Amino acid sequence: MSTEHIESTPAPVAEAAAPAAAPTGNPALLGLPAFLIGGIGLTLYLFGYLPAAAVGTLVPMTLTVAGLGLLVAGWWAIRIGQGAVGAIFTVFATFWMSYAYLVLSLVNDWLKIPAENTSTAQATFLIAWLVVFAVLTLATLRLPLAFTALFTLVTITVALVLVATLTGMAGLLTVAGIGGALFCLVAVYIYVDGMTQELGGPARSMGNPLVH
Repeated sequence: MSTEHIESTPAPVAEAAAPAAAPTGNPALLGLPAFLIGGIGLTLYLFGYLPAAAVGTLVPMTLTVAGLGLLVAGWWAIRIGQGAVGAIFTVFATFWMSYAYLVLSLVNDWLKIPAENTSTAQATFLIAWLVVFAVLTLATLRLPLAFTALFTLVTITVALVLVATLTGMAGLLTVAGIGGALFCLVAVYIYVDGMTQELGGPARSMGNPLVH
C-alpha cells in the first residue's frame, strides 16, 4: 500500500448528533389537580365545614400541594414553550403559597399584627389578589370560554370574601363558598377534558373565546 494512497483517502466524517427531542406533555394534568386541592379546602372553610379554629389545616393543602404543584406545572409549561400557561399556573401558585403564609402568620402571630388591624391586613391581601385575578381574567379573554369562566368565578369568590372581611357579614362567606364550589367544578371539567385527550379520547367543548 503506497503513501500516496494513504494520503488521498478521505478521513471519515463523523455524523452530526441528532438534536434532542423537545420536551412535551400537558402541564394542566398536574396543575389542575393541585389547584383543586387548594380550592376544595378553601371552599369547605368558606362553607363553615372547617371551623376557624382549624384553619391551619389549609396550610399543607395550599402550600405543599397547591402551591408547589402549580409551581412545578408552571415550570413545565414554560419549559415546553407555553409561556402564557406557565404564567397562569405560577400566578396561582404564588397565590396559594402567600395565602398559606398569611394563615401561618396570623395563627402564630409571626407578623405581630394587632388584633384590631387583622381585618385590614386580610383585606389588603385580598384587594391585591382581586386586582391580579381581574386583570388575569381580562387578559386571557382569547382563551376558550371555560377558562374565562374559571378565572371569573375565582375573581368573584375573592371579591365576596373581601366584602365579608370588610363588613363582617358572615353570610357572604357562604355565598363565596358557592363561588368556590363552582370554580372547582369548572376546573374538574377542564381537567377531565385534558386527561381524556391525553389518553386518546375525544375533546370536550370548551366554548368559544369572548375575544377573537
